[in-house]
Amino acid sequence: MAEKRDLIQNLLKGIETGDASAAAVVNEAKYIQHNPQTHEGSEGLAALFARLSRTDPKVTFVRVFEDGDFAFAHNEYDFSNLRVAFEVFRFEDGQAVEHWDNIQPKKGPNPSGRGMLDGDTTITDLDKTENNREFVRSFADKILVDQNFDLLALYLDKYLIQHNPETADGVAAFRTSMEESINGEPVIEYSKVHRILAEGNFVLCMSEGYKAGVHTSFYDLFRIADGMIVEHWDTVETIAPRNEWKNGNGKF
Repeated sequence: MAEKRDLIQNLLKGIETGDASAAAVVNEAKYIQHNPQTHEGSEGLAALFARLSRTDPKVTFVRVFEDGDFAFAHNEYDFSNLRVAFEVFRFEDGQAVEHWDNIQPKKGPNPSGRGMLDGDTTITDLDKTENNREFVRSFADKILVDQNFDLLALYLDKYLIQHNPETADGVAAFRTSMEESINGEPVIEYSKVHRILAEGNFVLCMSEGYKAGVHTSFYDLFRIADGMIVEHWDTVETIAPRNEWKNGNGKF
């Protein structure tokens, strides 16, 4: 049976080729679609692939991971403009049965000159996967959701390599970005962590919250080294209002 990291790449290459058969990786009878803008099932994907292929798109895989029944990828899409995406699929018996994603326009470079997709890609420390998952879970709960920023030094390397397009390297810049407010209300609010996926030294955190008061999905990818978060990538996407959804499964 093909590795899940191969299956996710074969499936998403259908965006580039427009080949409806790429959607055959999907088990239509079981498929649960969490992109609110996409219809259910492989038929929905096949139509999406056909529509997108007319824009001569390019799909570039930068990082691809596996975690149990899940595969997740960090991609660049060129759909007449550049976008950065995290794609997450759950598989059963070699077929995709559930899908989540988070996509935003590509921006940058940031104040430290870094792009949204550059940086380390090497997966190491497979024996530390679960420790790293729990470390990021603690960070997400205490820092992102509870906003205990005085604890940042327990989690973030002081030379943090930052790929968020609006934030510079380092712990101080990260804290400043998280503490930014408008009229006394925080710009960035994480309300719930929905899922944490990991492979070795990389951990993806899928969260819900608000940016400037707008319902938002936050996907944060962290690289861990020597027990600290040393590198960070993310995508931030507005969650469409319920009346605009094409399926009823929710973003998460």
